[in-house]
Amino acid sequence: MAKAFTYKKRDFVAVRELALPILFFGALVVFIMTGLANISKTTEAQQLKSAEQALRRTAVQCYALEGQYPQSLDYMEQNYGLALDREKYVYHYQSIGANLLPQISVFPIGDAEP
Repeated sequence: MAKAFTYKKRDFVAVRELALPILFFGALVVFIMTGLANISKTTEAQQLKSAEQALRRTAVQCYALEGQYPQSLDYMEQNYGLALDREKYVYHYQSIGANLLPQISVFPIGDAEP
C-alpha cells in the first residue's frame, strides 16, 4: 500500500515540474501570435496610405505637366502608368475643377480595416 501512494506522488511531482515549461511555451506562442497580428494590421494600414499617396502624386504630376488635374482615374492609368488594385481597394476620385486638387480617398474592400 505504501508503494501505491509514493508512485502517485512521483507522478504529481513530474507533472508539477513540467507545468512551468509548458506554461512558458504557451505564453511565448500567444506573444508571438499577437505580435504577428499587429504587424499584419500595420502593414495593411501602410499599404492603404501608400495607395492614396500614389494616386495623389500622379494627379499632381499630371497637373505639373499638363496644367490641369486629370478628370478620371482611367486617364491616369492610361497616360501615367498608375496601377490600381481594384480587388483590394475602392478609389474615390472626384474632380472639382481643372485647377483645383480633386477629392481623393482610398477605402479597403470587405473586412480589411486600416
